[in-house]
Amino acid sequence: MNRIVLATGNPGKVREFSELLADLPIEIVPQSNLRVPEAEETGLTFVENAILKARNAAAHTQLPALADDSGIEVDALLGQPGVRSARYAGPDARSDDNLAKLLRELQGIPESQRSARFRCVLVLLRHSADPAPLICMGAWAGRILESPVGAGGFGYDPVFWVPERDCSAAQLSSTDKNRISHRAKAMASLRQALAGDDVPRLR
Repeated sequence: MNRIVLATGNPGKVREFSELLADLPIEIVPQSNLRVPEAEETGLTFVENAILKARNAAAHTQLPALADDSGIEVDALLGQPGVRSARYAGPDARSDDNLAKLLRELQGIPESQRSARFRCVLVLLRHSADPAPLICMGAWAGRILESPVGAGGFGYDPVFWVPERDCSAAQLSSTDKNRISHRAKAMASLRQALAGDDVPRLR
């Protein structure tokens, strides 16, 4: 069984990745279990930050590394919070703080102008010096509600309306979310790439 370090300590992401990869011969180990320090996310794009996080995890563990960089883009805010989604309200902000700031920024913006999308970039490195990272992407379109709805999910899920389900992301079951989310779409691309002959096997 291949052992891969997941470059995050976020419990919600760890849970989602474990569920999405449960049927593969892969053991996902969160970097927090291996005492890997957090990478400094200095990139200007999701791709740059995901590569930084994957290289950091691979370098500290000598294992193949999988990193995710994701966030929410709001059209009325010119794509913000974007790569700053996890620290939108400040470097030590909690999810509730970020969510509250987003709703303040959109106060008075009509429903028709509250379009948004979650975006996810996955990067898989065979080792820290891998010159050809495997990069997969996924996006999930919706809009921002005026107040939180639902108690499930994490992050911005309570204010993200999912048109095809007529509910917020926080009201979806984990099974349903893992079928349609940005992370599920990126993961589907990753699984397809790993099954192809053009992607070298993990050591």
